[in-house]
Amino acid sequence: MNVFDWLQDVEVPESFAGFDMVEVRFKGGRKEFMRNDQRLPLVTGDAVVVEAAGSGWHLGHVSLKGELVRLQMRKKKIPTDSKEIRNILRIATPDDEERWQAVRDLETGTMFRARAVVGELRLRMKLSDVEYQADRTRALFYYSAEDRVDFRELIRRLADEFRVRVEMRQISLRQEAGRIGGIGVCGRELCCSTWLQDFKTVSTTAARYQNLSLNPQKLAGQCGRLKCCLNYELDAYLDALKDIPQVQRPLKTSKGEAFLQKTDIFRRRMWFAFKGDNNWVMLDTARVRELLDMNKRGEIIESLLPPREEAPEPEVSAIVEGSLDRLDDKIKSSSKRSKRKKSKGDKEGDAPEARAPREGREPREPRAPRPEREPRAAQEPGAEPAREPREPREGRPPREGREGRPGRDGRRPAGAAPGGPRPPEQMTSPGPGDPDNPT
Repeated sequence: MNVFDWLQDVEVPESFAGFDMVEVRFKGGRKEFMRNDQRLPLVTGDAVVVEAAGSGWHLGHVSLKGELVRLQMRKKKIPTDSKEIRNILRIATPDDEERWQAVRDLETGTMFRARAVVGELRLRMKLSDVEYQADRTRALFYYSAEDRVDFRELIRRLADEFRVRVEMRQISLRQEAGRIGGIGVCGRELCCSTWLQDFKTVSTTAARYQNLSLNPQKLAGQCGRLKCCLNYELDAYLDALKDIPQVQRPLKTSKGEAFLQKTDIFRRRMWFAFKGDNNWVMLDTARVRELLDMNKRGEIIESLLPPREEAPEPEVSAIVEGSLDRLDDKIKSSSKRSKRKKSKGDKEGDAPEARAPREGREPREPRAPRPEREPRAAQEPGAEPAREPREPREGRPPREGREGRPGRDGRRPAGAAPGGPRPPEQMTSPGPGDPDNPT
């Protein structure tokens, strides 16, 4: 037994069925109210087959049911016994969904080809979307145009090319943006393409109440019209403006006229500045009302700011003469005592406590004492220290033919040839009569 046949045979109690009207959503966010005469057990999101506007059938998805549908119909002033409300035929089967998906794949190519035909006919219109009926017997073309367009030739050519019944439907720029979709400046998907269905009139007055700059590039959405979100917070601003005083004229003071520059509605603050002065004075709404009443009575305002209340002088406790010096003496005496105790402990040989080894480390072994050095042998004054002869390097024979030169120990051998350092007795200058003196 098929599950859809089983669902149709199930008896649903009257309390569960509730209202017999159901809201069905189609492509592009288009929604219509359908009558559930067969009392099918529908759930939000179910695919259903409904009667088409002309003939045939179409496929949509349930978006709302129950008591909420009745409230929506009352809000839109649609009577429940209207003959324009069509019936739901059955719950869609997998074959119905496959046929509907195959038709959806043809819509993109049809739209591009239709735009090319519009360009050939030089019609001042813009095709934004194409929607095929699920049984592929009708195609609905959505377009936007500023003026009236004669598209009789266009319908004839499109019907001959695609072999379907063509229907043209004009939509507004906001509806066009909702069908195309996109991301707004807030970073979220457009409201008109997700949940917003009723487009209310938006004027620049809403921007003035919210203290927004009247820049059309910042206030306009992707549709080229004023953003619908300007109306969202308008009621909150209107309620807050009831407590804000209306400043029609500048405040008259002894320094001149103070003009209103800026108003923070929610914090209830207002900024004033004199002509030619860039320094703004911030006042609260209570002070502004007070100044306005003073102007009405003809009083001269000396200062915009409220008079400051003199703060009482703090009580100073009497200080006894010399009390601070005694406090310093106490601090000095305590520091001297701590120094004395420390020096006394050092004299007694109180060794500091050994530090406990860290976790995971073994205690170090005490180092062995260093061997004492042997005293050097006494040397004659003025004599050079004796050096031990070095051994020749490996692979190099000792040098020869260096007799008469001082050895490695710094001493000259006996009978050395002149050229090295002479003894002290030979370094005296030769006198007359000396055999070595040629003179």
